[in-house]
Amino acid sequence: MTSSQFDVVAIGDAIVDVIATCDDAFLSERGLVKGSMQLLSTGGADDLYAAMGSAREISGGSAANSMAGVAALGLRAAFAGQIATDQLGDIFAHDMAALGVQFATPPLSGGPPTGRCLILVTPDAQRTMNTCPGASHELTAHALDEELIRSSTVTFLEGYLWGPEKPRQAMLKAAEIAHSAGRTVAFTLSESLCIPGRREGVLGMLESGTIDVLFGNEDEVRQLTGCQGLSDCLQALAQRVRTAVVTRGAAGAVAMSGGATAEVQAKPVARIVDTTGAGDLFAAGFIAAQCRGRDLADSLTAGSLAAAEAISHFGARPEADLKEIVRL
Repeated sequence: MTSSQFDVVAIGDAIVDVIATCDDAFLSERGLVKGSMQLLSTGGADDLYAAMGSAREISGGSAANSMAGVAALGLRAAFAGQIATDQLGDIFAHDMAALGVQFATPPLSGGPPTGRCLILVTPDAQRTMNTCPGASHELTAHALDEELIRSSTVTFLEGYLWGPEKPRQAMLKAAEIAHSAGRTVAFTLSESLCIPGRREGVLGMLESGTIDVLFGNEDEVRQLTGCQGLSDCLQALAQRVRTAVVTRGAAGAVAMSGGATAEVQAKPVARIVDTTGAGDLFAAGFIAAQCRGRDLADSLTAGSLAAAEAISHFGARPEADLKEIVRL
């Protein structure tokens, strides 16, 4: 295996987050379940946006957030995702470049608009996500930079893109390229299992050996494996992937790899402001530590520290100096 040009390349939704605060009554009036994620049509997104209060726009997307964290930790990060030739697309491309993440996927013209996620944050810091994927679900295998994937230590795939045919084929192609070069392939469930029909496809991908490292929260891995106890979930996942990482919110995180298990407590935060992106930044810290040769426990600690920074402010991108906080 040759040396890597990048530490991590991610393939995921190219989304701009539109974040606003609201009360529980607003969610009830709109028929929205607190803490949930739903997909919206362009028209549905327009209607909800019109009803929202004052908002701030920040480039997002689960895997893109993770790459922002990887770059903030001082590692070499790249991202592949589909935007359109519109204002939100320009915002996304500018933000990735400003963060030091290579992003060179050509924009589409004449198709769906750049994707957006309307995020409603209630006073208890819970976020209710309403996503209009737009152009992001038009990503194809032809848009991939194969040499970039071959030259990256880790290829990180986002679960939100697993359903639509075009990006699913792109991710499978990326995994094939990465494995042919002796690289590692990671996958984050990203709440994708809440969409009907996803579980069987994800299980099939795991059983085929497509994924080496799997990230999921406790609810997701229970739904994926059909097990109730966390220990049983880990044992079931260990039969399908080399490394399984499960985040547990305030209870911390646990991982199993090569027969070894490690667990860490969640890092304390003075005030939880917004839980958006906590899992994304956890994955960034864990992968960055692994790329730096850290063991399982240290990697979980790095993820926990990065996640704690994310939930201390609005938005999923790091604002404090992650290199100083995590100290890889």
